[in-house]
Amino acid sequence: MKRYEYRVIAAPQRGEKLRGLKTTGERFAQALMGVMNDLGRDGWEYIRADTLPCDERSGLTGTKTTFQNMLVFRRELGETEAVAAVAIKPISAVTEAEPRRLGAVRDTGGAAPALGPAKPELAAE
Repeated sequence: MKRYEYRVIAAPQRGEKLRGLKTTGERFAQALMGVMNDLGRDGWEYIRADTLPCDERSGLTGTKTTFQNMLVFRRELGETEAVAAVAIKPISAVTEAEPRRLGAVRDTGGAAPALGPAKPELAAE
């Protein structure tokens, strides 16, 4: 059985200015073509575009639903990658001992975490 990995990215929202492209449609098509060609060079196959709902904060306590346009790509996994993909645990199986692996913030027991400078060049000053 073939196994695939998927990549979902936000569709471009603006066209790309280029000499000879006059209309908004032509510029948007150029931006979309650039994204598709870049991912295609890395072996990603374009599957489809989806429009999905996304809840956003609105004000202090409210939320509003917006819709995001997403592009879906896939590529076939090699034999060794397919075996590794089977060994990946579903998110529901992750224990509390593994929050850093998922990029979660550690509980510091109420103490503020120590933060370094935002930019490395500021550390030298």
